[in-house]
Amino acid sequence: MKLMRVGQAGNEKPALLDADGKIRDLSGHVADIGGEVITPAGLAKIAAIDPKSLPELEPGRRIGACVAGTGKFICIGLNYSDHAAETGATVPPEPIIFMKATSAIVGPNDDVIIPRGSEKTDWEVELGVVIGKTAKYVTEAEALDYVAGYCVSNDVSERAFQTERSGQWTKGKSCDTFGPIGPWLVTKDEIPEPQNLGMWLTVNGQKMQNGSSKTMVYGVAFLVSYLSQFMSLHPGDVISTGTPPGVGMGLKPPRYLKAGDVVELGIEGLGTQKQTFVADR
Repeated sequence: MKLMRVGQAGNEKPALLDADGKIRDLSGHVADIGGEVITPAGLAKIAAIDPKSLPELEPGRRIGACVAGTGKFICIGLNYSDHAAETGATVPPEPIIFMKATSAIVGPNDDVIIPRGSEKTDWEVELGVVIGKTAKYVTEAEALDYVAGYCVSNDVSERAFQTERSGQWTKGKSCDTFGPIGPWLVTKDEIPEPQNLGMWLTVNGQKMQNGSSKTMVYGVAFLVSYLSQFMSLHPGDVISTGTPPGVGMGLKPPRYLKAGDVVELGIEGLGTQKQTFVADR
């Protein structure tokens, strides 16, 4: 299933995309896409609904973030061997974990605001993993049982805030609008092999990233298991799993985003995003 949320920010309706590409209203059956609704039992109830029995929503509505009520937005750094190489970094012996504030979450096609004082706002197409069942101390073999599905994530980053102003990476990752996710939460039954998905990103129509999740150092199952050793993961939590090469920081010379730039990105089977970058007022 491809689950989504449509409508104005703060007033989104739960919906699904049917096999014909029509958006169907789920609000008569569930309150939102998140929490208990994306547990195995909750997803089974939605799967039992005939999509044609659901009201069709008119196209052109704003698409919101694909999951509501996210408690944790966890990101993994330097998780692609080819990306680590382009930035001159070494692959870490264990995953690098940092947090992106949930207040950064926006819809996949919303404007992204370049924060005041930004010098180096950058792009990163990433595979997002949405947790569907509380996970604590789970093994790698059982880890995917705790995943509800997958989504496109743009881990927008301000590199000067991230790496040149001391402290942790979080402040370069958490600016308002720096977390577009969606357009869909694609349930895991539609993505049987998350470690072989093509990924791409363009800036003003120029291809910048063209990679695959197969070059991840630490795969989805490992990451879910690993993170669960340190914290409980809950339904609606999002893990953004790292980016392939082609980020602005890794170019020679580096290239960063300015107001008016348009970024488009997508992952095989998970849909596409399009954002216009605008200056903060």
